[in-house]
Amino acid sequence: MPSPESPSSALDTVNSVDSTDTPGSTNALDRFFLISRRGSTVAQEIRGGLATFLAMSYIIVLNPLVLSGPDANGDTLGIARVAAVTALVAGISTIAMGVWARHPFALAAGLGVNALVAITVATTTGITWPAVMGLVVIAGLVMVLLVATGFRQAVFNAVPDPLKTAIVVGIGLFIALIGLVNSGFIRRVPDAAGTTVPVGLGTGGELEGWPVLVFVVGLLVTAVLVVRKTRGAILIGIVVATVLANVLEALFHIGPSVDEAGNANPTGWSLVAPSFPEWTAPDLSLVGQADLLGAFTQVGPLMALLLVFAILLSVFFDAMGTSVGLAREAGNVTRDGDIPHLNRVLMVDALAVSAGGGASGSANQIFVESGTGIGEGARTGFASVVTGVLFLLAMFLTPLIYLVPFEAVAPALVVVGFMMATQVVQIDWADWGAALPAFLTFILMPFTYSIANGIGAGMIAYAVIRTAQGRAKDVHPLLWVVAVAFVVYFGMGVFRGLLGL
Repeated sequence: MPSPESPSSALDTVNSVDSTDTPGSTNALDRFFLISRRGSTVAQEIRGGLATFLAMSYIIVLNPLVLSGPDANGDTLGIARVAAVTALVAGISTIAMGVWARHPFALAAGLGVNALVAITVATTTGITWPAVMGLVVIAGLVMVLLVATGFRQAVFNAVPDPLKTAIVVGIGLFIALIGLVNSGFIRRVPDAAGTTVPVGLGTGGELEGWPVLVFVVGLLVTAVLVVRKTRGAILIGIVVATVLANVLEALFHIGPSVDEAGNANPTGWSLVAPSFPEWTAPDLSLVGQADLLGAFTQVGPLMALLLVFAILLSVFFDAMGTSVGLAREAGNVTRDGDIPHLNRVLMVDALAVSAGGGASGSANQIFVESGTGIGEGARTGFASVVTGVLFLLAMFLTPLIYLVPFEAVAPALVVVGFMMATQVVQIDWADWGAALPAFLTFILMPFTYSIANGIGAGMIAYAVIRTAQGRAKDVHPLLWVVAVAFVVYFGMGVFRGLLGL
């Protein structure tokens, strides 16, 4: 949902953001980032960049926890070291996105790929952390090749408009669910509860604990400010919720949901309790530790290639889907629906995958939480520069990250999710051949916690249904290639079983 300063009409007449002769611009910064042309201001971009950083900063804490397990040799990456490289690569990648591609997209370690990497290390006999990070580097290099040859953008162009719209809607539902679940408003129901219901309201169907109150207050404040079109609404909501969280923690000593001894605290903060821990210098010794060919000798070439394929397909379509959704939400599309400098966006994303693997922080990707900054008014790459600089500072000022619990930024994700979901009206629901694949696309993103899964299911369904309708000519040949690739991806477990891996 474009803001009052939406640049959509301006971009209708702009076919490339290479132009630097922005009418009415008064300084080099404005001309370079096209701030005025996209209907924004420097102050608006700074607010947007800050909002995106606050919404994403949890990754510096969470990524080390995801990658904390021991490998085949019993070695670990080290939480402090992973936190440092997470902030480093996120900062450099996001600044590159802002300066070169000039879009308000921020990048950081992608949790979907990181979960796959962590599971691979935990369940695959003989593989080590350097070896699996080498596979991430290889997947990124393959993506660089696909972008350089134009294949990745060709696939983007082959996606029909209904699925592109569904991707936007799906990302909106996905980030809203992330906010609701990680705030504790919705919780996973333990299997031991004797029920088939996967999620429920709060704890045992009731809302309990001060952290949930912080989320609810933050959501109501943000919603009211957004509806009233208050400038800085999302950022104000985050600040209000953060202040309330720190006051409550100081008064009641709530603590995290899981303490250092591993004891559960259902009414605690979802990730970390608001605090100001002791400062430590960043340890970047993990940079350059990836082993490019290690997995090929540790688990064999076939298994290694299957793992590269799984990583590649996930990051390939996550970035494509996320960039479509965010660009449309920001209004940064041409009259024909094209995203200016899309190839640069995809190239930065591909390089960030390899950079993340090379630093042992795992693949970096465009984050859907960038929508928080866009909802705050970010429209240009200058917002990404702001976010990137804050990530680099976070390496040295990590204690400040702990002042903002996830419950304080979750309301922004829910509100931005609403904004993106409003585009569902652009789908032609009378055309079932397009509407059903679109539905599968946006509903499976939140239900499977994966953007790539939703895109894959939608593409397969679109190709099959259009062919069954006698409209095979409406299916681009590349879409068939992608559909077949996703069939292999979804059936990876079956193929591994058949091959005895």
